[in-house]
Amino acid sequence: MARKSSQELSPYQEKRSLDFSHILYEKNEYVATLTINRPEVLNCLNLTTLREMMVAIEDAAWDDDIAVLVLTGAGDKAFSTGADLTEQEEFFLGNPDDYYKWMRVFIEMHERLRNIGKPTVARLNGMVVGGGNEVNLSCDLAIAADHVIIKQVGAARGSVAAAGATQWLPLMVGDRRAREILFLCEDISAEKALAWGLVNEVVPKEDLDRAVARLCEKLYNKLPECLRYTKQNLNFWKDFSWHMTVGHARDWLSIHNLSPEVSEGISAFTEKRPVNYKKIRKRST
Repeated sequence: MARKSSQELSPYQEKRSLDFSHILYEKNEYVATLTINRPEVLNCLNLTTLREMMVAIEDAAWDDDIAVLVLTGAGDKAFSTGADLTEQEEFFLGNPDDYYKWMRVFIEMHERLRNIGKPTVARLNGMVVGGGNEVNLSCDLAIAADHVIIKQVGAARGSVAAAGATQWLPLMVGDRRAREILFLCEDISAEKALAWGLVNEVVPKEDLDRAVARLCEKLYNKLPECLRYTKQNLNFWKDFSWHMTVGHARDWLSIHNLSPEVSEGISAFTEKRPVNYKKIRKRST
């Protein structure tokens, strides 16, 4: 069989279309940066965004010139606030089959991110909420601006944080703190997030890019195959807890989106009013 000439590209190097509408994706020397580009809705995640993220993550994985993938959000108000509830209400809630498909894409994005084989850094530039925090948890390392707030909201808004938070928070912050975060749904300041191990570094907003660049340079100056295998081994408990639970969670959430709790949580969000928890408790009794 004839060998390929040095000028031929392998399937992993072929030029692919990287035209995006919901994310920004750029490569600068050895760093690829994926920016969720929906600042007008606090960088929430709709189906198009998730699909575009998967394409960019795959590109960064295949490009041997890229040593680190940085994930962030556009603007300085939000890293990501999780699922796009407007899209959910319009297309997926009340239809278990369609919600199942959306959840499958969300799961696939996380699996590509976790298994990219290179270090990933969350550049936390604003609110990190719900599924947005699960994206943060999927990354290897995180640097937060000092104005950042992190929180989970599922138990307050009609969902269960089953795409990372329930699996990985106990590993990262301990069982009691994980329960506090998931049960109470309260704001966690950047400084508390640092003390609890949710992030690696907190810096003033104006220093965020310099801090991320410093971290990326440190990661570049390590051996890539050794990093890849180290990451694979470190992922053991994340993978174990993920694969033991996420499929069941996808099924349960798909059916559960028909429930009064979800309906009340989403309605309260769209109507910009507090959730009527008392009404839900009276209904259940």
